[in-house]
Amino acid sequence: MYDDKELAEYRDLLPAPTHFEEGFDWKTIVGAVFIGFLMMPGSMYLQLVIGTGIGPAARWVTIILFAEIAKRAYTELKQQEIFLLYYMAGAAMASPFHGLLWSQYLVQSDAAKMLGLTDLIPTWIAPGPESESLVARTFFHRDWLVPILLLVGSQIVQRIDHFGLGYALYRITSDVEKLPFPMAPVGALGTMALAESTEDRKTGWKWRVFSIGGMIGLAFGAVYVLFPVVSGLVFTEPVRLLPIPWADFTRNTEQWLPAVATGIQLDLGLVFTGMVLPFWAVIGGLAGLAITFVANPMLYQHGILHRWRQGMGTVETVFANNFDFYMSFGIGLGLAIGVIGVWQVAKSLRKGGVGGSAYKALFTTNKVRGDINFWVSIAIYVFSTLSYVGMCLFLVPQFPWLFFVLYGFLYTPVISYITARMEGIAGQFVSLPLVREASFIAGARFFGYQGIEIWYAPIPIHNYGKATVDFREIELTGTSLRGIIKAEIVVFPVVMVASLLFSQFIWQLAPIPSASYPYAQELWHLQALNTLLMQTSTLEGNSLFFQALNGWYVTAGIGLGLVTYIFLMIFGLPVLLVYGIVRGLGQSVPHGLILEVVGALLGRYYFLKRYGKRWRQYAPVLLAGFSCGMGLMGMFAMGATLILKSLGKLAY
Repeated sequence: MYDDKELAEYRDLLPAPTHFEEGFDWKTIVGAVFIGFLMMPGSMYLQLVIGTGIGPAARWVTIILFAEIAKRAYTELKQQEIFLLYYMAGAAMASPFHGLLWSQYLVQSDAAKMLGLTDLIPTWIAPGPESESLVARTFFHRDWLVPILLLVGSQIVQRIDHFGLGYALYRITSDVEKLPFPMAPVGALGTMALAESTEDRKTGWKWRVFSIGGMIGLAFGAVYVLFPVVSGLVFTEPVRLLPIPWADFTRNTEQWLPAVATGIQLDLGLVFTGMVLPFWAVIGGLAGLAITFVANPMLYQHGILHRWRQGMGTVETVFANNFDFYMSFGIGLGLAIGVIGVWQVAKSLRKGGVGGSAYKALFTTNKVRGDINFWVSIAIYVFSTLSYVGMCLFLVPQFPWLFFVLYGFLYTPVISYITARMEGIAGQFVSLPLVREASFIAGARFFGYQGIEIWYAPIPIHNYGKATVDFREIELTGTSLRGIIKAEIVVFPVVMVASLLFSQFIWQLAPIPSASYPYAQELWHLQALNTLLMQTSTLEGNSLFFQALNGWYVTAGIGLGLVTYIFLMIFGLPVLLVYGIVRGLGQSVPHGLILEVVGALLGRYYFLKRYGKRWRQYAPVLLAGFSCGMGLMGMFAMGATLILKSLGKLAY
């Protein structure tokens, strides 16, 4: 995998700098407030309406705004200042209280009633369905006090934890093992586009490419987001020129493609995403989707997909197929990917181990880069893990405490190191599926635990491997880690206050989900069914989870994954196909894959030939510009909605 030709193109996009600056000043503080109180509500609203927030757009808009202000003050933003604004925008857009909107729905959902779980959902996640706060649609009620306090405490530990094991693994894989991290330059290049000086913009390409993407995003956002929102404010129902979230053809094709969810998601952003993603990963997704088109009718004919009925739409078809076959088969495929990842790490370690002298870099603190002492990062990891264990023991005292310790101090460091190496070598995230779920089931089967509270507890089972890429991005932009730490301290209170206020405000505008929030209305029922189905596995009796779980299908998934990988290795084909095939094999709504493939083909066979290897740098900047344009339209639509609906409420 280390020698995969496609990934090799990503390795040398951006050399590591020698000069570092903090980039933290008054602009950072103002930027955090600007994002939290002006952009966060737009992002939350769009997530409920079209399923995509304005996270990337908020970053770019903030940077552009502050760059223009700096220009009029006869100064310019440094690259480090721009990246810190970018970083803080990402942190500020996390919107933790947005999860409470999901919690209030879950406890009232038809899925919970259908599965008989309504009374079993713990009140420290959401008040019971009889609570007055759910009728009044408000979080400012005593019934929400415990869920809010628990969420705030978990967030504090999580932010501290960010500089624990993930940072330690970054020091090991980047400083000691010198892994290339092929995807890190892609993330860093977008911010650099806006760091060009006025002189650079006249001769450089980044600002021009970003502007092109921005104009395309503005035009498409006007059709896809703004027009439906504005028409919904004028008429009784919104007028959608393009279907949101997708055009569903399942009922039209059921005669010749039984048990197959067909449709298309007409979001132009998917085309740009397909241009950025590794080509063979996208093609693998198409191959997986094609397999389901052939396999599902055959599985239906043989009685395996027996829950599907004519007249079902996409959501019902996907859930029925997952229940009958794809949940078990997907577990097997995921386990195969996990086995492949472990084998890759073992093989790379055998080929070229790192000498003991190289590990001296761990204990050499680069003050210019703002390094944290290696042992301090380990201490942070131990503290945060013990905090999670303590919260779990308090919330779920019936569950065996040994599991919490094994999660935090055995499984987490092992899977995190495997993922860190895979990210550093091949830009791929590795996860072993259903380890958490299997341990919950084991606790229920062998230790007598009965209930579903454990599914909502802050279990210390994490994968910090992805954090190594984030720290590598920070390094590539020449930003000192001291500036990042200061930014975290500033942004946390802004995030917590703004997220709670705007979650409350959006819930007050209309029930969630409802026709005012079409994506949530369309998808949340499926998500609730899948989530709650799994949770029945820790209850007494023959739960629905065990009815859906089939050992033969799991074995078939493992076999297909391993055989496919061996086949690709023997014939020298791109191993990213394996990851793509897993993604496309019917485990989620597939309608967005089509436009991703269009983008991948355009990028590979038109733009790459026209612009050469420089296209690898163009594509992420173009996607960043498009996200910015879409976000601007989303923010404008959100502003119009909030103002007009607020005026409507004031009138009465």
